[in-house]
Amino acid sequence: MGMNKVCASATEALADRLKDGMTLAVGGFGLCGIPEMLIDAVQASGARNLTVISNNAGVDNFGLGKLLETRQVRKMISSYVGENKEFERQFLNNELELEFTPQGTLAEKLRAGGAGIPAFFTKTGYGTQIAQGKETREINGEMYVLEHSFTADISLVKAWKADLTGNLIYRLTARNFNPECAVASKFTVAEVEEVVQTGELDPNFIHTPGIYIQKIVRNASPEKRIEKRTVTAAH
Repeated sequence: MGMNKVCASATEALADRLKDGMTLAVGGFGLCGIPEMLIDAVQASGARNLTVISNNAGVDNFGLGKLLETRQVRKMISSYVGENKEFERQFLNNELELEFTPQGTLAEKLRAGGAGIPAFFTKTGYGTQIAQGKETREINGEMYVLEHSFTADISLVKAWKADLTGNLIYRLTARNFNPECAVASKFTVAEVEEVVQTGELDPNFIHTPGIYIQKIVRNASPEKRIEKRTVTAAH
């Protein structure tokens, strides 16, 4: 039998790993594809002054919103921060640092960090506040902004299925930022709904190879909140 990366609990997977002042890359988009159980374990650890790279900061009482409530996050690196009153309160009172990053740039910063690419040029944000203080360059008559890549101390991701060696398959849009977060650190923990024997997953359909995953935690029944669109009826 080959390697088995499955841990009995999220607490066990992160034991002795979490320290004050760390940078975490956390998958998820809105309410979708969030490593809920792993975020709970970070909260329980009491680690403080964390920098969190994640598309958005969760919502009140859910996802990363829980870490904001317990004041464990010093800085968020995000692209969308609405729908979270506690985030708004902390930010407007200068209790929380925020580094705004366009969504595609955020994904590429993580992917490039995982690929060992230290920085890249992108058109996105040129001529806006995003480009302030950053190097710009003209390439083929177009203006670009130099963006530095991200790496984290620990990555927390959510997947649908894993085999024992950590090969991952995500499901539908719950994939979102998870593959990019998975590669952006040297210690990545995956929270999954199903664990199968090594060899059961078709190699052609694996999204994140097991080499990027150090630990696996099974959460067979995640909350899976859904955002519902509400529209006002025509009068």
